[in-house]
Amino acid sequence: MRGLLGYGFLALPTVFIWLSPLGVIAALIWRRAGFTIALAASLSLFVASTPAVSSCLLAWVEARVQWAADFSSAQAIVVLGADLRPGDATTPEQLGPLTLERLFFAADAYRELHLPVVVSGGRFFNSRASVAELMKSALVRYFNVPVTWSEESSETTYENAAYTAQLLHNANIRTVIVITQARDAPRAIWSFNRVGLGAIPWPSPRTKLRLNRITDFVPTTTALDESFYALHELLGALYYRVRY
Repeated sequence: MRGLLGYGFLALPTVFIWLSPLGVIAALIWRRAGFTIALAASLSLFVASTPAVSSCLLAWVEARVQWAADFSSAQAIVVLGADLRPGDATTPEQLGPLTLERLFFAADAYRELHLPVVVSGGRFFNSRASVAELMKSALVRYFNVPVTWSEESSETTYENAAYTAQLLHNANIRTVIVITQARDAPRAIWSFNRVGLGAIPWPSPRTKLRLNRITDFVPTTTALDESFYALHELLGALYYRVRY
């Protein structure tokens, strides 16, 4: 059920896609109720697909974390895995674009602070290699950034935090810089604080409001994708506070 609500057909705004035809079908029997469902779902899908709404949602999510300028208290840099491109019999798994972007942030953080680096991320899609393993290889090979610790068992952001805290406990590390996208930072920072690690978000590009042009109110697939991630983070933050 958690998977269906988080990424499946019950997730917002995905649920509006199948509620629209479902309402039309229901209208054949219960005309008023079916029409109401179809209209509400269609309008909700339209609104969620506009850049104006998606940018507002993302900006709201990103504003939920306080961005720091002082990193003097940090003792390590933690890079969280995000996505993975599955491989096959002839092609190995590869890091996805979100994870690759985080590696660029991590390289910048390391060049500036020269702190030990932790990579965190388990296996996706029953992959042969963990995300952490691939991140470590990429950081060393392409960015010349050494990786001190590798956490390869986590499957969620909270597990990223919990397993990393266990890994760093013996090294007496209590405060870390967390590398992630801006939209993911609030839930990540909350998770690390929850498991007893002080967490400082590394600056990453934030969403600018798009409310000035007529095209900002015209639906696009990109805006729908952005709304999905924003709503996923909002619901995920609520779930984490109830679950953990």
